[in-house]
Amino acid sequence: MKIKLLTTVLTAGILTACGSDKSNEQTTAAADAERVVHIATESSFKPFSYLDNQGNLVGLEIDLANALCDEMKVQCEISSQDWDGLIPGLTANKFDAIMAGMSVTKERAEVVDFSDSYFDNSIVLLGKKGVDMDANHLEGKTVAAQLATVSSDWVAANQPAATLKTYGQQENAYLDLSAGRADAMMSDIVPALDWLTTDAGKDFEIKGNAIDIGDTVAIALRKNDPLKDEFNAALATLKTNGKYNEIVNKYLDLSALEAAKEH
Repeated sequence: MKIKLLTTVLTAGILTACGSDKSNEQTTAAADAERVVHIATESSFKPFSYLDNQGNLVGLEIDLANALCDEMKVQCEISSQDWDGLIPGLTANKFDAIMAGMSVTKERAEVVDFSDSYFDNSIVLLGKKGVDMDANHLEGKTVAAQLATVSSDWVAANQPAATLKTYGQQENAYLDLSAGRADAMMSDIVPALDWLTTDAGKDFEIKGNAIDIGDTVAIALRKNDPLKDEFNAALATLKTNGKYNEIVNKYLDLSALEAAKEH
């Protein structure tokens, strides 16, 4: 009788323990489902992140951000911010991560951490068709570029005899180029190719070859934030299961991109 009673007590204890583990798992899953990750972007960087005709945030990075959050089993909240406010906003805890075509640079890496790369970037010089020009000879030329980017940094470092005009938003640099207020523009290759297909860009072209500066684009996060490991794991899964390629192919003509690099 005592043995049977002990067995009953042990069985009940095991069932209680199992029930407790299951309950903890359900509680953890529920907590993850309710967890919100706030991601900041900059909405004038087509096709990575931009506003559609209805004012909705769309683009490669928006789809990728949502896919990453789905893989991480968290809710994704994405907002558009001014470019120069992205890193200050991140370090001030206004959001959790940045996905805005942000290049990994030594200076930025001193302030924030970066995930694994999700895009390799080159920069190109845009100019009027029929005008003889290349990136190595811009003396006396007015060159447009977005402020605080690898494009503006490259012009400042490599063509000091050019007049560099910088803009808070990429689209304003395109506006000045198309209006003749700049002789040329230095831009990341993907948004440049997209702009050349528009009415505003139809009279312009890439001048010379793309410039490979070893630039990679990644997610920016606060220093030592464990969220970095979650993003890296999710990104690795998306690259393995084909979802990453599906998103990239939706927005980028990879053959045109490679042809432009060998222009």
